[in-house]
Amino acid sequence: MRAFAFLAALASAGAAAQEIVTVAPRSGVTQSFVILGMEGRTPGAVALLYVGGGGRINLRGENGEVRFSARNFLPRSSGEFGRNGLLPVVMDVPSDQGDLTEGYRTSREQTVDARAVVIELKKRYPALPIYLVGTSRGTISVAHLGRDLGDEVAGVVLSSTMFGSSNPRRQAPTLRGFDYASIKAPLLFVHHRGDACEHTPYASAAKLASRYALISVNGGKPAESHACEPLSAHGFYGVEAQTVDAIAAWMLKKPFVKEIG
Repeated sequence: MRAFAFLAALASAGAAAQEIVTVAPRSGVTQSFVILGMEGRTPGAVALLYVGGGGRINLRGENGEVRFSARNFLPRSSGEFGRNGLLPVVMDVPSDQGDLTEGYRTSREQTVDARAVVIELKKRYPALPIYLVGTSRGTISVAHLGRDLGDEVAGVVLSSTMFGSSNPRRQAPTLRGFDYASIKAPLLFVHHRGDACEHTPYASAAKLASRYALISVNGGKPAESHACEPLSAHGFYGVEAQTVDAIAAWMLKKPFVKEIG
């Protein structure tokens, strides 16, 4: 019921300004994404958003309206991106994939699919820089894409990064061992100090703060989901606006808050 409420609320807000776009990056494969409205604001950049979990937002049209799941931190906060002058664009999974595996999230096929989307966005918005933004398992995709796309993108944001659990019996797809220096575009980490998901420890983000920009977040609402799901500190629950404000300022090359809450 809660997931439906998020979906319905977003679908009804400015639905006329939303657009589903589909490109064909590989033979027999389509890649869809949704461009969201900004309530008349002029964008200063594009935020290409990769959700966590299986990467699927169930994007579709129903009765002339755009519908998709908006429970994840990034689509849930799309209005905050728009309010800050960023055009929010949310990726769905390509047509040949179910829930995204680590194999796809680190693959050449993903790069081909993402490049086709970036090319389409540059055709539509030639003056706007494009930033990749990932959260949770979406950071696996965005880190690899940031490396592979190079200067095709203006920057990379990794939030609630999948650094990996310290428990050898509780492993999941992670960025353990990933070379962040291979990302040539500017790189920002965003992490909640209270993130209790064992695969996304704040301590790992803190270790990178001497080399990369880091926004540390505190506070928010009490969790209403598992610690590794969006309605918790892992998903910046209750501090979405402040978190996106800081991310947007970094993207737009303005002074940004490094400690929230």
